[in-house]
Amino acid sequence: MTTARELVARHVFDGMTIAVGGFGLCGNPFDLIEGVRDSGVTDLTIVSNNMGTDGKGLGVLLEGRQVRKVVASYVGENRRFAQQYLDGQLDIEFAPQGTLAERLRAGGAGIPAFYTPTGAHTIVAEGKPTTQMGGRTVILEHAIVADLALVRAHHADAAGNLTYRMTARNFNPVVATAGRVTLAEVDRVVEEYLDPDLVQTPGIYVDEVVVASARAPEIEQRTTRPRQFEGGAHVEA
Repeated sequence: MTTARELVARHVFDGMTIAVGGFGLCGNPFDLIEGVRDSGVTDLTIVSNNMGTDGKGLGVLLEGRQVRKVVASYVGENRRFAQQYLDGQLDIEFAPQGTLAERLRAGGAGIPAFYTPTGAHTIVAEGKPTTQMGGRTVILEHAIVADLALVRAHHADAAGNLTYRMTARNFNPVVATAGRVTLAEVDRVVEEYLDPDLVQTPGIYVDEVVVASARAPEIEQRTTRPRQFEGGAHVEA
């Protein structure tokens, strides 16, 4: 497809569930997210590790009040997210990070639910069936299957096979498998098929691919430390 906006417009509808890859601002499908914003759809359920930051990544959907519910493991970098929750405008389902990843993976694998000890005896377990396995209390967690999955990859080929760049891989592979329809935003579509040994998401999971627009990398937080150079001089690195 030529633009992410055109691509997204073909698939979105009010009240849908959208799973989105990324961790913080790393590995976010920014163009596809902005396509959702520009479509004007509302009453969305967003499944993602977090909701980006204020005005960046998934944060742009909160600005337009397009989101009704969020399933996430972390919300600490988005003040608008926290405020909408405190004001009763947003429903949040917190999931431990590993549990969230496994719920997405299970959805892609056709596994309807699984038991895990993570969250047992905490508020995470409230309202969920529990049992004993191996002498431990485990809770039942349900898989996540989204109406639409949005991911960011480094390279794709004509078959939709994907590779990711370093830590930008994060939640993207499990999100890619969990969508009834999966859209991939990529840095580059290669001319030849990717080496099968390097494929991280098989093209069978990917419905459509769009090349990402050129933009400066978004950095969530910059951290510096003193670096020792010859002669005893220090600079901030």
